[in-house]
Amino acid sequence: EVKLVESGGGLVRAGGSLRLSCATSGFTFGDFAIAWFRMAPGKEREAVAYIDLSDGTKAYADFVQGRFTISSDDAKNTVYLQLASLKREDTADYECAAVWLAGGLDRWFNSDEYEYWGQGTQVTVST
Repeated sequence: EVKLVESGGGLVRAGGSLRLSCATSGFTFGDFAIAWFRMAPGKEREAVAYIDLSDGTKAYADFVQGRFTISSDDAKNTVYLQLASLKREDTADYECAAVWLAGGLDRWFNSDEYEYWGQGTQVTVST
């Protein structure tokens, strides 16, 4: 059974940092890609960052502007999202999602292409 479990969210002041974790199990790590999405109240889900676990290719949404970093630890089967220089508008529920690479992935930022999802972790940025 594929399982994704996010952690690391919390309340942080604007300008602060957090590290989110997405612990995975139930699949061969390098056969998948993982993306982070977020959903704020009243807004649509939007893609944040992506990593291809087979070759390390990464991608970020334009709004990230160098503030966030996605990484992976193959030994721990975990993907991280380091958040820095947080802004109030970064407040959202952050979810990680996985897709099997052999099944094809056209657009990393399209949430419909991801098969497996975690439960989310809330990030709240205060001013």
